[in-house]
Formats: sequence, C-alpha cells, structure tokens
Amino acid sequence: MKKFMDWMTNVFAPKMNKLARNPWLSSVQESILAAMPVILIGSFATLFNILRDFIPQMPDISMLSNFSFGLLSVFLAYLIPANVMEKKKHRRTAKQAGMAGIAMFLMVAYPTFDDAGNIQFIFSNLGTGGMIAALVAGLFVGAVMNQFAKHSFFSEDSALPDFITVWFDTLIPITLCLVVGWLFTFVLEISIFDIIYQIFSPFITIGQSFWGFVILNFIGYAFLYTFGISTWVIYPITSAICLQGMGDNIAAVAAGGTAQFIHTSETTNLFLLGGGGTTLALGIMLLFAKSKKLRVIGKTSLVPSLCNINEPLVFGAPIAFNPLLMIPMWIIGLLGPAIVYLALSWGLVPIPAETMGFWYLPSPIVGYLVTHSISGVILVLVIFALSWVIYYPFFKVYDKQCVEEEQRELEVKERKMGRKQLKEQEQ
Repeated sequence: MKKFMDWMTNVFAPKMNKLARNPWLSSVQESILAAMPVILIGSFATLFNILRDFIPQMPDISMLSNFSFGLLSVFLAYLIPANVMEKKKHRRTAKQAGMAGIAMFLMVAYPTFDDAGNIQFIFSNLGTGGMIAALVAGLFVGAVMNQFAKHSFFSEDSALPDFITVWFDTLIPITLCLVVGWLFTFVLEISIFDIIYQIFSPFITIGQSFWGFVILNFIGYAFLYTFGISTWVIYPITSAICLQGMGDNIAAVAAGGTAQFIHTSETTNLFLLGGGGTTLALGIMLLFAKSKKLRVIGKTSLVPSLCNINEPLVFGAPIAFNPLLMIPMWIIGLLGPAIVYLALSWGLVPIPAETMGFWYLPSPIVGYLVTHSISGVILVLVIFALSWVIYYPFFKVYDKQCVEEEQRELEVKERKMGRKQLKEQEQ
C-alpha cells in the first residue's frame, strides 16, 4: 500500500493534474462551465413545471428551456474555439474563432432548405443532441485558427489598427473552416454530424452501460478525488455522455415515449450526498468525534456538506492521501453508483427526463426534484444509510488515532512547559 501511495502521489497525480491544465482539455471544461447559466435556466423551467402540476393555471415557460439549455451546442460551438485561442495566448483573434465555430457547427448540423429558401434544422441537434458535434467542430476550428495565429501578414510595428490586421489575418483560416463544412454538407452531401456520432456512439453506449456508469463515476468522484485530482479531468467525457443522455430522454418523453438513458448529471446527484465520495455521513460523524480537531472540521464543513460541497472535508479531515479514509470512499464510490443504476434500470425509481442543475440543494430535496417521486427520496436515504455503515468503522479508528496524537502533543507541550518553569525557578 505504501508503494502504491508513493507512486500515486509522486507520479500519477502530478501527471493527471498536468493533463487537467492542458489547454485543449481545459478549454472544453471552461466552455461547459461558462454555459452553466443556460443549464440552470433549463432547471428553473423544470421547477416551474413541477409547480404547474399542482397549479395548472400557471403559464407554460418551457420555451425558456428551449432557448437556453436547448441551444447548448450553439453556445459551445462559440465558446470552445474562443477559449482555445485564449489558452494559446491568441486573445486578439478569440472572438473571430468563436464566430467561425458557430458557422462551422451550423453547417455540420446538416441543415436543409425548402423551396422558399427557408433554412431548417432538427432543433434537438442545436441542444444536447449536437453536443459532441459541437465539441469536434469547436476543437477543429480552434486547431486551424491556432495554427494561422502563429503567423501574420503584418509586422508588430505596423501602423495599421489592430482590428484591421485581425481582419486580414483571420480571413484565410475562417474561409478554410467554412470551405470544409461547405464541401461536405452542400457539395458531397455527406453529414459530418452523422459521421461524428457513428464514431462516438460506441463510447456513449459504453458510458450508458452499468459498468460504464459505475466505473466512470467511481474514477471521477472517488478514486481520483482521494488523490487530490480534480474531477474536472474526466468532465469533458462524462458531460458529453450525461448531456447527450438527458437530451435523448427529453426528446423521448416529448414524443410520447419513456426515458431510457440512466447516465445523466441528474442521476449522479442521487448518490453524491455531501459531494464526491458520498461524504455527508462522515461529515455528520465528525460532529461527535472525540478528537477536538475532527470536531472542529465537522462544524466548519457541515453546512457546505449539506449543499454537496465537500472540499473542506476531503482536504481538511483529511480524506485525500489518507488510506484509512480513502478506502471507505472507494467502497461507497463503487456501491453508490451501482445501487442507483440498478434501482433505475429495474424501474424502482423513475429515470430523470428533465434537466435539474440545482445540485447544491440538500440531497433528499434533489432526490425528489430529479425523479419527481418519493422513491427518489427513499433511494437517497438508502444511499445515506449505506454510506454511514461503510464510513463508521473507519471513522472510529481514525478518531482514536487523532485522539492519541493529540494526547501525545499535549504531553510534549506539558513537558516543555515544565522544563521552562523549572529553568525560571533556577534563575
């Protein structure tokens, strides 16, 4: 175990943290985070519709969701290439890259035109249904714009205004991106959109499977987290799977069918009680610890834990790099997703079919809002009880160790104080 911990600490963790800072990966991460307000607006519309179930006279505001969350891919098509240029230190052409990203994505989305010349899109392709295509198109545009940004037609001391030099320096790369989209879509009549999804469909299928759901969530929310590695490392992968799944569920229900895809962000909220690693139970246990240090950590981390924010607990208790508390986090990190997946796949709990981004609400409330059922609340309580049983014996051992350590520190302090008083008497 010591050799494993040393390797994870000194070799694996630094490499993963370096990967998280990769400009291409971090551009995708930041783009999705920047789009979070439109996801929350979609969640607000969901909450409002829950109230409409009880008060039918309330207006239908689903269009707010359609033109916020429902346009997520369009926003990402702009944000990703713009963020790539920012990360690559080409800020002067970031906006132009974003505009080229939108144009490229809209062509990739394979529009059609009627006899009157009106453009037609499959609306779901502009939302979560086109997210992977938006990621690919955005990164492609970012790569092209980045290469051309390394060269300029003008010298640094040119007398021309910057906006004019930007015009001419971005003409060729933007044209190249548009020509690629035009060639495939309107000349060859090949749907890049369909090709992209055929390539990525096996990965999405694996991600939506039982083992894909369990392993991805275990790695992101438990294993990597215990080594101080941000869960954002795999966020571009999980978000593509989750948002695609939610988009397909929404479309299926709207068409009169049923939700089929379990791996969504809303579903993960059913086992992330207190945050990654399901640490809410441990946070409550700390309030009753015999160790003074652990009681203080418990008091300071309780409110954030109730809102599913557990960085103060993971890095303060600490769980990270502490084998005694890492092990229970790994156990619940596997069992939590497994139980949730089985409960939903067996029909014991409804599969979420509406976006719900308010993950920071207390978990029982989230359980109801996500599933629209009492069974969702019961599932959350079952996960909480299981996490309590798993964490408790490890907590007791760690609490005992902390008490003994505090006692030794107190004895050392008393000996030092005794020697100091003895010297003062001799003087």
